[in-house]
Amino acid sequence: MVEDYAELGGEIACRIVRAGFAVDQVGSIESASTALDTGAYAVTLLDRRLPDGDGLALISQIRKRQPTSRILVLTALDSVDDKIEGLDAGADDYLTKPFNLDEMMARIRASLRRPGGDPTPPIVVGALSYDLDARAVSIGGRPVLFLRRELALLEALLRRVNCVVPRERLLTGVYGFDAEVHEHALTALVSRVRTRLVELDAGVEIHSARGLGYLIAKAKSRPPK
Repeated sequence: MVEDYAELGGEIACRIVRAGFAVDQVGSIESASTALDTGAYAVTLLDRRLPDGDGLALISQIRKRQPTSRILVLTALDSVDDKIEGLDAGADDYLTKPFNLDEMMARIRASLRRPGGDPTPPIVVGALSYDLDARAVSIGGRPVLFLRRELALLEALLRRVNCVVPRERLLTGVYGFDAEVHEHALTALVSRVRTRLVELDAGVEIHSARGLGYLIAKAKSRPPK
């Protein structure tokens, strides 16, 4: 959600969380651009009057970097020309302020029901396969369940296989923006996921880059004893 009015943003976020979704809230085009590098978003809620410009300027970035994300503009700019401009810029829907939060949720659900483009190919590392669209893990062809934060960590690492993912980016991707997280929480989470991958014989390893972050890669084959 890109909304610079904190009070309204808080109300919207609360309603979305109550409906069972996770939401990250930012207040500018610049911070939204950073968020697009952090995680995959099924829906983008986009205000227009932002401190650093018209939110419509962000649409081209979203379409390029996360083409399956649905874009719902939430704005006080309510003239017919404004609506046409927003939809022609690439938004999937346009809702004017003030709006009913239940209607907003109905529009979000409707956008998620619409068929998207071609399915995203899974990320395969070792015996592990990750379906980005379904957010589902399988190992050796068998589906495996992970807890929500374990899955968020895996996704953040798998999106940059063989590359170090900075600790700050992992914290944001797993716990959300502005969350108060114990300094050892991420370390403990990585350790837990690492142990599970070994137990499941996933054929992947999570490596620590001291002072930087973590990376996931195919496990090196061990010579026979």
